[in-house]
Amino acid sequence: MDTIAFTDGACSGNPGPGGWGTVILAPDGTVTELGGGEPRTTNNRMELCAVIAAVEKAPAGPLKLYADSTYVITGFREWLRGWKRRGWVNFEGKPVANRDLWEKLDAAAAARLPSAIDWHYVRGHTGSPGNERCDEIAVAFSKSLRAELYRGPVAGYAHDLLDIPKDTSVPKNDFKHGGSKRAGGFYVSLLAGKAERHQTWAECQARVSGRSGAKFKKVFTPEEERDALRGWGAV
Repeated sequence: MDTIAFTDGACSGNPGPGGWGTVILAPDGTVTELGGGEPRTTNNRMELCAVIAAVEKAPAGPLKLYADSTYVITGFREWLRGWKRRGWVNFEGKPVANRDLWEKLDAAAAARLPSAIDWHYVRGHTGSPGNERCDEIAVAFSKSLRAELYRGPVAGYAHDLLDIPKDTSVPKNDFKHGGSKRAGGFYVSLLAGKAERHQTWAECQARVSGRSGAKFKKVFTPEEERDALRGWGAV
């Protein structure tokens, strides 16, 4: 059996306090949970940290990696080579965001050769046990809660890591040539425990500007909106 790993990242505020979670199922039947967090970071950085941990800590040999970040999967498979060739600038000629973590992931992946990483996409919050557990770990660390991390036999593990969706193909990404912007989207804010949706930044800014404790984020799908609210403890 190949090693299987699930990863996820979470962030409240983007930038804001964040966390990441990784679950690895080794061929010998050992499950290892990993996690960490930072007081001020971004969701993409936490997603990258989770994947780096999986690639670095998984046993040598083939690795099937299940992530819910198209940014990380597409970045590694499609953009990374071009970034390096151009001297770590993206298609728009701007410095690549999160270069330090991309370089770390690149080195970790190179150390696994000749065994390649088999990338898979699992949409977040759709009931995949491995992804849901990683999310729990990530959210806990984002809130500075020390999650109890499991290491032991799969027979004693509470989550069925082999319950994986049939379709794990990577959806067409919305990012353009490794840039950091996506078309469309809307804003969600949280103030005094009440969440609101805004169609424009001006509307969102009018609500949160100068307000202590206000949180806000640009999102592109209802799933991302739920992720943001969940990260803020609003759902």
